[in-house]
Amino acid sequence: MKKKLFIFTNESIFLQDQKFFCDNIDIKSSPEGLNKKFEVNLFGRKSFKKRAHEIKLKKLKIFSNIFSYLSEVIRSTKVENTKFLIISISPYTFFICLFLKLYGKTPIVYLRSDGYGEYKAILGNIGKLVYHLMFTLTSLISNFISCRNYILRGKKGKVVYPSQLDSVWLRKPKNQDVKNFKLLYVGRIRIEKGVFSLASLIKNKRDISLTIVGAEKNTSYKINQSNINIQLTQSNKARLIKYYDDHDIFVLPSFTEGHPMVLLEALARRRPVIVFEEIEHIIGDKKGIFVAKRNFLNFFGILNHIKKNYKKIQKDMMKNKLPTNKEFIEEFVKAIDDFK
Repeated sequence: MKKKLFIFTNESIFLQDQKFFCDNIDIKSSPEGLNKKFEVNLFGRKSFKKRAHEIKLKKLKIFSNIFSYLSEVIRSTKVENTKFLIISISPYTFFICLFLKLYGKTPIVYLRSDGYGEYKAILGNIGKLVYHLMFTLTSLISNFISCRNYILRGKKGKVVYPSQLDSVWLRKPKNQDVKNFKLLYVGRIRIEKGVFSLASLIKNKRDISLTIVGAEKNTSYKINQSNINIQLTQSNKARLIKYYDDHDIFVLPSFTEGHPMVLLEALARRRPVIVFEEIEHIIGDKKGIFVAKRNFLNFFGILNHIKKNYKKIQKDMMKNKLPTNKEFIEEFVKAIDDFK
């Protein structure tokens, strides 16, 4: 008999025709993968906007306010033979963590990104302080799993390496010749993701175009530039791969990142990647990733370097050893099992 795993997330989940949808692919794939080992029950916040990815789980609940959410958390503590996994630290999940501990449970908190950087990008130094308080208290009453050692900030925890890659992603990519620069960004349109900074950087540059794949329906964020094409979040794998293959260079403009899976996708399709100085720590031993400053002169210099050396860079990228989703889920299961 499978052990029960209750997963709590702050992500917004949309219900339509008895099916559940989210925008963050990890909220779909990780619980689905863990469901092969555990009996997963997923809990999230109710969304009133259509989302992209269908979550294929039998046991899923969503809540419109923190009070109904916490009531379900309390009920879950009465279920025997259960482990409790919280995804990321946010005000919602922080209170969930506190309530679980109050009722005698030690939650496992999965840190997918550097909350210090994210909260600072959104709220400035006040945001960084708020996150520090939540992180410090959470570290005292829970066990940590992280996607990077540095995100643990010296706290004890296990490290796993997330990935969405499978054999389809790793098939031989389409050849591409660089003429005008066709840039791609895949991800949510958020201030902390640096999308607006990137848009400003290439404004009025006729020989540079940018495709953004990651807009939500009815989003309040607007970018009106003739050289930027915005597409909705793409849930179809074949179509998403085609976006990578139809573009020359992938740009990840985020101010903070932990272990970005879009980076692995770009490398799998052998598309050179540009990141900015704030997240150069994500490079590791990977080939084909370049660091730019947030000014056009330096950024354009990097673009030209990639253009002149495109074939050689792609040849070097073939040496990359990229983790797969299967390997990630196996690591994740072991990390969860190790906490008694």
